[in-house]
Amino acid sequence: MEPNPEDPPSLTAALLYSVLSLNVPPSVGNQMFELYRVQTALLRRRRVRERMEQDRRRRQYLRRRRAFILSSITAILSLITTTTNRHVWVLNRSPGQTFWSSAESFDDEEWKAQFRVSRDTFDYLLERIGPAIKRRRTNYRVPIEPRRRLAITLWWFARSGEYRSIASMFGVGIATVCVIVRQVISAILDRLYRRVVSLPSGQRLEDTIRAFKDRCYPQCAGAIGGTHIPIAPPRDNPDDYLNRKGWHSVILQAVVDHNICFTDVYAGWPGSTSSSTVLSSSDLYLKAEDRPDGYLFPRQRSVMSDGVEIPIHLIGDASFPLKPWLMKGYCQEHQLSPEQRRFTYTLNSARSVVDTAFTRLKGRWRCLLKKSDIDVSMMPRVVAACCVLHNICEIRGDSFLPEWNFEIAPSGNYLRQPETEPYEGDTYCTAEVIRDIVTYNLLTILQY
Repeated sequence: MEPNPEDPPSLTAALLYSVLSLNVPPSVGNQMFELYRVQTALLRRRRVRERMEQDRRRRQYLRRRRAFILSSITAILSLITTTTNRHVWVLNRSPGQTFWSSAESFDDEEWKAQFRVSRDTFDYLLERIGPAIKRRRTNYRVPIEPRRRLAITLWWFARSGEYRSIASMFGVGIATVCVIVRQVISAILDRLYRRVVSLPSGQRLEDTIRAFKDRCYPQCAGAIGGTHIPIAPPRDNPDDYLNRKGWHSVILQAVVDHNICFTDVYAGWPGSTSSSTVLSSSDLYLKAEDRPDGYLFPRQRSVMSDGVEIPIHLIGDASFPLKPWLMKGYCQEHQLSPEQRRFTYTLNSARSVVDTAFTRLKGRWRCLLKKSDIDVSMMPRVVAACCVLHNICEIRGDSFLPEWNFEIAPSGNYLRQPETEPYEGDTYCTAEVIRDIVTYNLLTILQY
């Protein structure tokens, strides 16, 4: 007989006394009853935990058994389906298959006209990014080979055609073209960007300085400039992307060396943004301004003239601010001395490598020349990938054909670039002193 917890303690204690025939005082009996009640509660909780643990183990066992059965069924079905002839897996895309088959038989001239790179450059790219864009074979269909994936992406870069037309030409689905383009872009950036896009250093820096000195401008490690890339009007804040010419764009800011190669790329800002704002938000600006000495390149390569240190620097147009690491010509609105005119002319002549690089970039990859249907958030990656491909072509001597330059000549359908807006925030500072010293001692500094 188990005592009821609701019974008075004295009654329960008396019952225990009678059962156990204990001759103890009532106070001790109450203590014994309290100890008995606590132990009973502990035993009950222990039994509850044991039952819960048993239920948990049983559910886990059932889940494992169910998973084993399902995996066994899946394995059996996969063995059955591999021996089954499926008459139709994909749509008949014979025009695309015919084009791709004929592309393999193109001569070198036709191949370059279609894909904007030579066969050697194509094979070089395929060797570098092929493992990253290769897909595994499944029981459903044979994957698209890396060679065709790269060809699809280069075709899209070169013409920025609609996904539907590219899909029919290469024998793939429309959505597949979109996926392939994004995958190849990611592979190019992941595997090649840091290898071919970087500010010059070491011997490269020495060669760059010497090449710009041959253009009669000293202590120069590259030229910086910006250009607008057309985009379709975005859904969010479309007015921010309207540039001064009235069309939607994103801005590409780039540094170019003497070999017409990009050494720094920064893209994606809306077309209404000024050049100085884009520069101040870039990693290039932070790299120069955050250093304690305020130099972008090694200070050991600086030269002294009339007691003023002239560091290695970049050169830009009037839309950029004047910095010790970034020189620009004098404003033409003021009356210039002969030395100032000569300096401005020499700087602009050396800076022409930027215009040449942008012309070749857009002439080769026309997706940067007209509005495409790709999302605006993807455009910075598209631009960066095109710059990587441009550098590879220039480094490997893959020539730029004259007809590509003719195709981007201004016409009725061509989106003219907005005029540069001069930067008005310059004040007299160290950069002004450096520019004056270079201006009036240009011939002397060139002899260093």
